[in-house]
Amino acid sequence: MNIDSTIISGYGALNDIGYLLAGKRQVLVVTDKNIAGLPAAARLMAQVHANAAGVTLIDSVPPEPSRQDVARIVAGLEETRADMVIGIGGGSVLDVAKLLSLLCAGDAGITLDSLLAGVKPRYKTLSLLVPTTAGTGSEATPNAILAITEQETKVGIISPVMIPDYVALIPELTTSMPARIAASTGIDALCHLLECFTATCANPVSDNVALTGMKKLFANIEIAVSQPDNLEARLNMLWASYYGGSAIAHAGTHLVHAMSYPLGGKYHIAHGIANAILLAPCMAFVRPCAVEKFARVYDLLADGDATLDDDQKSRALVDYLAALVQRLDLPLKLSQLAISPDDIPYLAQSAIDVQRLIKNVPAAVTREQIFSIYHAIR
Repeated sequence: MNIDSTIISGYGALNDIGYLLAGKRQVLVVTDKNIAGLPAAARLMAQVHANAAGVTLIDSVPPEPSRQDVARIVAGLEETRADMVIGIGGGSVLDVAKLLSLLCAGDAGITLDSLLAGVKPRYKTLSLLVPTTAGTGSEATPNAILAITEQETKVGIISPVMIPDYVALIPELTTSMPARIAASTGIDALCHLLECFTATCANPVSDNVALTGMKKLFANIEIAVSQPDNLEARLNMLWASYYGGSAIAHAGTHLVHAMSYPLGGKYHIAHGIANAILLAPCMAFVRPCAVEKFARVYDLLADGDATLDDDQKSRALVDYLAALVQRLDLPLKLSQLAISPDDIPYLAQSAIDVQRLIKNVPAAVTREQIFSIYHAIR
């Protein structure tokens, strides 16, 4: 897939995007109330108002948005056409912004329901995505994930048309993240990178971006969590997240994400938290079928032992992943999320049903094996 976004990146880049807005008649800004109140976001909005003739602000995007949430947003728009859609926020906000870039483009026959039914859009409104977390990589993917409440799961709307025209990686917009969110979104990025690197559909392009992203992530995630004002670490995490999204666009995630979907869809567990609990157990399952690739990832660690053979490195990587999640003070057990062992049969069936991702697992996997992974972290 061709990702041809123009990327604006670096300290102070917040002041360099006004030219993108010059002459725009109607700009739609999508965010949430927490982001809208940040000083850095206010500076960005000042540039929008100074350069665009008309601005519509949507600041009501909830975490893990559902089909109904997006339908309500669309129904509340007085003007359904826009010259530009700007998304400022985490993955949920960026996914909604990408959907609105389709729905506000005047493409005949394109509605939210038709997109969910698989109708392919032909074009979109000009778009700029500004991530405020370093995890989802939504700014680099052709995907938008929605919760389908009645089915207690999530689905992905996927179209290369949704790739944004512009991406701004601005570390100043990420410094207000609480440590837990910085940690969980960082682990989400790691899941993207590692799953795509080991997926059945991995290829030289996805391998290259995944390795580049993981090297940045391993070197910076703990610094970014413990030192929120460290702009260098925050920028490197934004790039790691972007590389994770790019890896998704060229390959795809697999077991961690398939198993985390029902945790989000039914129990509304934050996506990064669900992934953190599942990361090491799922990678322990995958490891025997990806020893050489795990060893290559282990070699990216600054304190790795170069004297180990590939099998030893692959096992050491799984241990490192478990220890990293623990050091970041993220949950390790389903019981910490108030999920009962009685729910595991439902979770296992829901996960195996996510065949779009299960087919990417580099090992044959059954419902019973998925049940065992959930059971081990009950």
